[in-house]
Amino acid sequence: MAASTLSIGPHTVQPPVVLAPMAGITNAPFRTLCREFSGGKGLFVSEMITTRALVERNEKTMQLIHFDASETPRSIQLYGVDPATVGKAVRMIVEEDLADHIDLNFGCPVPKVTRKGGGSALPYKRNLLRAILREAVGGAGDLPVTMKMRKGIDDDHITYLDAGRIAVEEGVTAIALHGRTTAQHYGGTADWDSIARLKEHVPEIPVLGNGDIWSADDALRMMRETGCDGVVVGRGCLGRPWLFGDLVAAFEGRDDLARPTLREVAAVMVRHATLLGEWLNDEARGVIDFRKHVAWYLKGFSVGSEMRKRLAVAASLADLEAGLSELDLEQEWPAGADGPRGRTSGKNRVALPDGWLADPYDCAGVGEEAELDTSGG
Repeated sequence: MAASTLSIGPHTVQPPVVLAPMAGITNAPFRTLCREFSGGKGLFVSEMITTRALVERNEKTMQLIHFDASETPRSIQLYGVDPATVGKAVRMIVEEDLADHIDLNFGCPVPKVTRKGGGSALPYKRNLLRAILREAVGGAGDLPVTMKMRKGIDDDHITYLDAGRIAVEEGVTAIALHGRTTAQHYGGTADWDSIARLKEHVPEIPVLGNGDIWSADDALRMMRETGCDGVVVGRGCLGRPWLFGDLVAAFEGRDDLARPTLREVAAVMVRHATLLGEWLNDEARGVIDFRKHVAWYLKGFSVGSEMRKRLAVAASLADLEAGLSELDLEQEWPAGADGPRGRTSGKNRVALPDGWLADPYDCAGVGEEAELDTSGG
């Protein structure tokens, strides 16, 4: 496939590949790794920033919106349920030059978010969605505003076509659709047909597809099968930041895919942990934050369960390096390392505010107090 170009306002994204915002994952160090492998090509979005926490200048939040000097454009994903607070956050981003692109989170299925009426629960309330988009686009000035959403709350409450039309009417620049409902969480198979339907429904703006992109081939296939304008990659790059190099190669018509040996993977692991320590200004905290990535990086390799446990409790870079040095580092990339990774839980009961489903046009009961006060997850 010839390299396609995606325009997000004034920003050209080539190839049309976006790193999905993931809480606790897509912080500055991980974005740096992905960008290095892609040669700087693509768009890399911050983890979820809560509008209330941003407006209140919460210390952790102010750190999460720090971008490396080499990050362009700077993309912030905002989460909010109160139009006034979202508007304030967007105006703050513009006035203080904190980002070049704002993405709005209407896709998160996590109970602590949907219980407040946020994330993937919110588009069910059509008027509330419209009010938030109007505040965001109105306050953003020249900054492009995009949104990420799911198909709906469950199979009986599908919202993505209505939400897409509202987004176009309110001036949203592009939409990313994860082809699952909130109830599905990350289980089952993503419904790529819904991405094709959304593309037909909102021809005025770019539609990006998300869900079950585990390889560069999957990305090309999604583009072919759905007609979408770009792809958003989330769990597929967990423990595999080099997937972005594969994606660039595939879109540019090359087939030189990364197949790192365990020695090469171990070197990336140490670099990832080192970057986290530098970012947090604390080596031990960096290594502790890195622990969640260990199983993803080692997926498919022959590493005994005792050693996996040991690496997952490493408390310093020396611990991590010592453990890795005891592995058979000459192992080739294993077949079992491809494919799904991360959470794959299936049907879940969706946590919603009381009476949320009673009326899709009533948004009483959602106010500033419903905002989360923490960013990231």
